[in-house]
Amino acid sequence: MNTEMSYLLGLISGNGEIKRSNTSTTISINVPHKKLQTENNQDVRVYVKASITDMRAALEPLIGTGLNFIQQANYSVLSLTKQNDDYLVREILRYVGNASSHEDMRINKDVFDFTFDERIYFLRGFSDVTGYIRRSNYFFEKYQHRVYLEIPQNWGLVVDICNLLKTVGVPVQNINWGHPNTRDGKLADYNKGKPNSWKKEHQIKIWANEFEKIGFAVIHKKQALSELSKELQDGIAYTGRDAKDITHKFYWDGKTSRRSSRPDHPSVNDNSIPTQIRGRNFTSWKEIAAELGYGE
Repeated sequence: MNTEMSYLLGLISGNGEIKRSNTSTTISINVPHKKLQTENNQDVRVYVKASITDMRAALEPLIGTGLNFIQQANYSVLSLTKQNDDYLVREILRYVGNASSHEDMRINKDVFDFTFDERIYFLRGFSDVTGYIRRSNYFFEKYQHRVYLEIPQNWGLVVDICNLLKTVGVPVQNINWGHPNTRDGKLADYNKGKPNSWKKEHQIKIWANEFEKIGFAVIHKKQALSELSKELQDGIAYTGRDAKDITHKFYWDGKTSRRSSRPDHPSVNDNSIPTQIRGRNFTSWKEIAAELGYGE
């Protein structure tokens, strides 16, 4: 294992697709453009193209062949095709198993035994294709900036990523689960005749300064993270406190927050919800996290 391979596995786990034929395997990685302009009103596509040039320079020696690149208005795609008996293909499939898409991938237990740097690079690859940071992602105060990692309806992958973040000392500030109690807690949409509005992606939220340990390789995200992390730390310092005292906390470290009262949601029995939490109502994202395996 090396950091380049770790980064590639992170990219695939975050937003990859694997198509197998009798003789060859094609791996595609989607790099979404969350919005068309950076925080400094520059064209995101220019930055993504430059970033992918850097990715290709790092990965092509590992792959042993060129990476194909296609750029559309709202996403870019990196892809490679190799014979099924190629060593790289066999190694990738060893880590992803029978999964054909990021929607059904889990993180192989061996990844947790990678070196510290290899785990960082895996998480950076994952974040480059699932993460974003922008000013609108603040908590209560406008300087309280956060990185969002978005994972579409893959409950197990959310838990895997949170546990991998834990191994490198990065706490999760919040998880907005694609669950009826968190996405439609007061039944507002349900009562409007929208019973499935809660079926959205899961969002892992991490304080910007804490996420700097992981970082982005995509240039515009890297620049925004540096800028907004500094604003977060300066904002906390202005209140007379140290940023780490506020942000470097796992949810099980602090006081137990008061549970808010929420009505029971009729959709908690939906078949898309994992069996271990199906049919139950929750008052906090933390309860779901603990039940699914992210905890102390």
